[in-house]
Amino acid sequence: MNAAENFAALGLELPPAPAPKGVYKPLLIVDKLVYVSGHGPVLPNGGLLFGKAGLDVNADGAKLAAQQVGLTILSTLVSQLGSLNKIKRVIKVLGMVNATPDFGKHPFVINGCSELFVKVWGPDNGVGVRSAVGMGSLPENITVEIEAVFELAD
Repeated sequence: MNAAENFAALGLELPPAPAPKGVYKPLLIVDKLVYVSGHGPVLPNGGLLFGKAGLDVNADGAKLAAQQVGLTILSTLVSQLGSLNKIKRVIKVLGMVNATPDFGKHPFVINGCSELFVKVWGPDNGVGVRSAVGMGSLPENITVEIEAVFELAD
């Protein structure tokens, strides 16, 4: 199955692709690379998931927020490229968790997005290099922000 079919089989709903809230593009293509700007956890109704991991949200809730960010990134890819099949593979994911100083489960949280990408592009093409870090705050107090780089399909 291809990426679009893999996603359809998951039975998950894409949220609306967010419009930029500043001076930037949602994604930029350079040669065969697709750079996706930082995305937050947009819900299907257009709302956002808020809260600080370790204070307002536990690790499992933050992981669900990261999955929702992954869905939001997929929505941007579909809206800008037309299909998930235009993407060959994940190159890099940078996950930022809005967390208290003592929260230490950043990699676990960002797995919410990474596991989604594996389900869409498979264990070889769905896993790239990754960083998972904690932040003292994120815009509007969202729980997770993620940016990613993908390779275009031939």
